[in-house]
Amino acid sequence: MSNNVTYKNPSQFYPVVVGETEFCVLKRYQQLKPIGSGAQGIVCSAVDTETGQDVAIKKLSRPFLNTTHAKRAYREFKLMRLVNHKNIIGLLNAFTPQRTLEEFQDVYLVMELMDANLCQVIQMELDHERMSYLLYQMLCGIRHLHSAGIIHRDLKPSNIVVKKDCTLKILDFGLARTAGTNFAMTPYVVTRYYRAPEVILGMPYKDNVDIWSVGCIMGEMIRGSVLFPGTDHIDQWHKIIEQLGTPSQEFMLRLQPTVRSYVENRPRFEGYRFERLFPDMLFPQDSAEHDKLNAAQARDLLSKMLVVDQERRISVDEALNHDYIKVWWDASEVEAPAPAPYDHCIDDVEHTVEKWKEIIYREVLEYECDHGLVTAPPPVPIPPPSASPPIVHNGPDS
Repeated sequence: MSNNVTYKNPSQFYPVVVGETEFCVLKRYQQLKPIGSGAQGIVCSAVDTETGQDVAIKKLSRPFLNTTHAKRAYREFKLMRLVNHKNIIGLLNAFTPQRTLEEFQDVYLVMELMDANLCQVIQMELDHERMSYLLYQMLCGIRHLHSAGIIHRDLKPSNIVVKKDCTLKILDFGLARTAGTNFAMTPYVVTRYYRAPEVILGMPYKDNVDIWSVGCIMGEMIRGSVLFPGTDHIDQWHKIIEQLGTPSQEFMLRLQPTVRSYVENRPRFEGYRFERLFPDMLFPQDSAEHDKLNAAQARDLLSKMLVVDQERRISVDEALNHDYIKVWWDASEVEAPAPAPYDHCIDDVEHTVEKWKEIIYREVLEYECDHGLVTAPPPVPIPPPSASPPIVHNGPDS
């Protein structure tokens, strides 16, 4: 079957330079302005002249540079198509200007435009209502991802966006399941300040790995600075145990032998009580409404989220039912219908860059066809090869 397709209106694309990057987008998108860039791509704002809506357009950054980039591009696009929740960024449109597999090199994702990321919000003085409402929305979004079998493991303020009315959306889907590295003295490539101890130490993890990240973000909202700003995995671990204390022997026995021998041979720390780490003076005034939200409630929630041993850490559902959070409870948000399950097989498969390129191209064509952008039906998607052995890793990506 041919990989070539026909646009209903082939002249509907136009080139435009945004910052130092050339975009080639549908003519319906005008007034492009750069708003940010990251490991996964360059983002600009635009106006959708067909709907009048302000949108963000993300050009995936060199998705076929290597297999890591390609797998990440596939995963992001696939998950954005699956997930539909008010606290997770939604996909409004997706397209490529190239019309053959040989030419294919760019993927554009169109999303709702938000006003700021959480890094900017953290610098503001938040009252208890705003802080607990932001945390509630994070937990609703996380719960929805978990219902599709997606555990994030890399939540951080830069990947959470908000609007002026305090509505919040999670912007990305975290680490692929098989992404891995070793516990070693390697320099930071990305921010790991918010990653849970079990991710840093290459341990097995479960859903509440994401609760640790929410705790780090909440602590930063209160303190106004990053809680555990490690310079590498080892320094990160030290920053955590200096404040929270060295975990129990039971925890140590669950570590891989090489990691355990290192961790057990470091100085032991008693840690500090949460009243000392987060004294009343750091918190906003007690709320006059919403069950009188106060510092004691906030600190209690924080003390149950920032627990080094995941076996003793609060769950997402327990956090949503905590006194500091449950004032916002809405079944349509907390218990929204689960998305179609994400097939994690793709996270275990090692394709060549060319194979990934073909898979992603067909996914984009399928989306375009479903949304009436092209006239030719897309080719049948390629199933992952059953012969490919899974790749086993122990921890986060690098």
